[in-house]
Amino acid sequence: QLQLAESGGGLVQAGGSLTLACAASSGTFDNYAIAWFRQAPGKEREGISCRSSSGATIQYDDSVQGRFTISRDDAKNTAYLQMNTLSTEDTAVYYCARSLWTLCVLSSEPYNYWGQGTQVTVSS
Repeated sequence: QLQLAESGGGLVQAGGSLTLACAASSGTFDNYAIAWFRQAPGKEREGISCRSSSGATIQYDDSVQGRFTISRDDAKNTAYLQMNTLSTEDTAVYYCARSLWTLCVLSSEPYNYWGQGTQVTVSS
């Protein structure tokens, strides 16, 4: 069964950058959409970026548009989320997920494999 493991979270000052990685094992991202979600304290989990299986479609939530970049390295079986110009509002647990579909959507319903999450804390 596919397993996803996020890494790269941590503490960073506002304005800084982090790159999150999502390594897949016992399976691949091939032919499936992937996405990154986050959940801040006291808030619902939200989809912030997704990539279709082909890469032809990439979506970002307005809150991260222009600052975050999603990518996938098939040779390493790893997905990434490059995060720039971080603010305190980006503080959350970040999750990667793989979809049942090839299409990219920011809602959680089609994503059936999830990582355990990685904490990102942005200090002012």
